[in-house]
Amino acid sequence: MSSSSVTNPSAADEALRAQIFQRLHPRVYLERFIAEKIRPDGRTFDEWRNVSVNAGSISTADGSALVRMGETTIVCGVKAEIAEPELDRPEQGFLVPNIDLPAICSPKFKPGPPTEEAQVLSDRLNEALVASGALSLSSLCIHPGKAVWTLYVDCTCINYDGNAFDAALLAMLGALRNTTLPKATYNEETGRTTCSRKTRSPLPLTRNFASTSFGVLDTSHVLSDPTAFEEPLMDVMLTVIVDDRGELISTTESGGAISEETLLRCINRARERALELKD
Repeated sequence: MSSSSVTNPSAADEALRAQIFQRLHPRVYLERFIAEKIRPDGRTFDEWRNVSVNAGSISTADGSALVRMGETTIVCGVKAEIAEPELDRPEQGFLVPNIDLPAICSPKFKPGPPTEEAQVLSDRLNEALVASGALSLSSLCIHPGKAVWTLYVDCTCINYDGNAFDAALLAMLGALRNTTLPKATYNEETGRTTCSRKTRSPLPLTRNFASTSFGVLDTSHVLSDPTAFEEPLMDVMLTVIVDDRGELISTTESGGAISEETLLRCINRARERALELKD
């Protein structure tokens, strides 16, 4: 072995040392990048990961979409079923969003029943869809008090690398835009609902919107679209939902509070991102 090989470690050795340091001291590892105005994956603080949406990816569903946001990959399928409406809302159908984070998508998830994180995400996705008002539940009515559509909007994470909420909401919206329902008719004499396979209609979505998430580190560093490595190291996580006209729908903070200045800056960046995603 030459002296040069001893004094000059190979690139592989350097990479291994960096991986070990990242695992043992993740916060310090991230802070060293932040000090250089860069992130571990090479992005700037304001930079988003590349996004792609492939609609109609599941032929057996009534609507579907596959979304890739960086390495995070989520597939969503919509299944429509006929049900009886609730007594106090005879003209409203049902929208049932759900997300599954299986063990295969990341080492952080274990086999078994749905994780608490998946349940919280499902609740947040439901709140976002309701708050947006993009789909009127009355449009899912087949016959008042007798028959309505129930839309099961099921997401599965194929690969998890952070920011599952933004990716899942984008997948759900893509799948709903891709959804068509057969023409359904309720027969009052027989009490049955029949569907025409020949005639299908798209859902009457009335609003185009997007979710953008940020991680805040040390109160002053705001990272757009955090990865799975960055997320648990953030002091505060913030999600902003706006429509493509710039109207604010909702904001959600977790882990602490942020300044009004930071919030306004994130809202403005979210408005820019919503226009990008629309295009």
